[in-house]
Amino acid sequence: MAKYLIQGSYTAEGLKGVLKEGGSGRVAAVEAALKGLGGKLESFYFGFGGSDVYVTVECPDNVTMAALSMGVSATGTVATTTIVLLTPQEIDEAAKKTLAFRAAGR
Repeated sequence: MAKYLIQGSYTAEGLKGVLKEGGSGRVAAVEAALKGLGGKLESFYFGFGGSDVYVTVECPDNVTMAALSMGVSATGTVATTTIVLLTPQEIDEAAKKTLAFRAAGR
């Protein structure tokens, strides 16, 4: 399964929900959503600064991750950024690929 890092920033309404149900309630909601899509929660951390939450998940594919991302964003309570995570072995495979590319101006 593919791995993703999700960074989220709650709106004022979203933060009210976190205050009402607690952090454990958010973890349970994310776990349930992922399970319904065939995915799995790997980690869930709250933070402060640039983002409010940092979540790593496993999803079957990019289409499934897009469904999760759109569904969560559609609530209007959190804005997310999703980053595809690659293993060292995947980078090894990528490094072995031949690339025919000419830099701009060269």
